[in-house]
Amino acid sequence: MTMLRNLVTDVPGVSVGNAQDLALGSGVTAMIFDAPAAASIAIHGGAPGLRDTALLEPDMTVSAVDALVLSGGSAFGLDAMGGVQSWLRERGRGFDVRGMKVPIAPGAILFDLLNGGDKDWGRMPPYWELGHQAASAAAPDFALGSMGAGTGATTANYKGGLGSTSALTSRGFRVGALVAVNAMGSAVIGDGPQFWAGLVEHGSEFGGLGVPPRLFHDQLVMRVKGDEPQNTTIAIVVTDAALNKQHLKRIAVMAQDGMGRALRPTHAMQDGDVVFAAATARNSEEPTLRDLTEIGMTCADCLARAIARGVYEATALPYAGAQHAWRDRFGALA
Repeated sequence: MTMLRNLVTDVPGVSVGNAQDLALGSGVTAMIFDAPAAASIAIHGGAPGLRDTALLEPDMTVSAVDALVLSGGSAFGLDAMGGVQSWLRERGRGFDVRGMKVPIAPGAILFDLLNGGDKDWGRMPPYWELGHQAASAAAPDFALGSMGAGTGATTANYKGGLGSTSALTSRGFRVGALVAVNAMGSAVIGDGPQFWAGLVEHGSEFGGLGVPPRLFHDQLVMRVKGDEPQNTTIAIVVTDAALNKQHLKRIAVMAQDGMGRALRPTHAMQDGDVVFAAATARNSEEPTLRDLTEIGMTCADCLARAIARGVYEATALPYAGAQHAWRDRFGALA
């Protein structure tokens, strides 16, 4: 069982679509499940922005979701979930209540309102339409970097972006991660070029530069973009194992460790760091407790790799004063 794309869509039953507006400097990423998927959430940041996520707790009634959504736009971006929901309803998807279908499409937002884009959108924010476009674009292949929800993302020192990776556990369960990296902190060691996630890199997916043999004090000094809540790294991890919401709650908690491995600092009061965890149940093998532990560990590794890959693949936005990308400084090393 080989991974064809090194994308979260290597997990069967998952497709992803992006929509973005470069003049706006923002966008939306939608993950669409072929069939309703069990899902849960772990919220470790102090300033999250969420829609319909309370139903993901293990004790809540709704057992599965049709989609998960990542959006820019801060609170305005919560409209994106409505656009995805509408697209799903047009296709007859949703939780059935006496014949009325209600699509379930929870999501999270990041703050990208001060990145230099034109946010003077008038009466109606554009995120509902961007959400609909992202759902319409959902496919096995999708672009990374300054795309979708990563379009306007930034970090402490280099442009943020959309990242994704995949992996296999020792027993053949598929795992993948999708993340929009808009971190308060830094994904690189010191001023770069090496990434904190270098220890878990597969091949040269974010440059193959490894990690330094020794870290010095100046590389460990805190680097942040500011003291205001202008951040949030939002992510989804997915497996093909047959897991329930209780299992997935723990998987989401374990996957948060990937943020701690790839970003410094993270989970601060000014962050809204969120990880969704979902399961498509396409693998017929029943996971053991050991499998659950390995799936959670692998999700954390995938998320760390995806964070580095999102920064590595990002390009600067096309206007004056936009944050420089990692590639602007270190592209020749990759």
